[in-house]
Amino acid sequence: MDGNHLKPLSELLPGERGVIRKMKVRGPIRRRLMDMGFVSGTPVELEKEAPLGDPVDILVKGCHVSIRKEEAQNVLIEVTS
Repeated sequence: MDGNHLKPLSELLPGERGVIRKMKVRGPIRRRLMDMGFVSGTPVELEKEAPLGDPVDILVKGCHVSIRKEEAQNVLIEVTS
């Protein structure tokens, strides 16, 4: 997989889906995201954004997770739809 086809989770539009391929962050934030299910190979879907665009509601492993766009920028995905 070539890195040119990856984009940050924060750039998805509501209803778009993708598969997590890479994380650009280390330390406690990475661990927290992984604990919430953001691991390589996991399908995700952007359900909705807050009225001002932050936070975003992500469907991951059947659960709705709200994260800040700042955190979502660190999760690189391959768009599938």
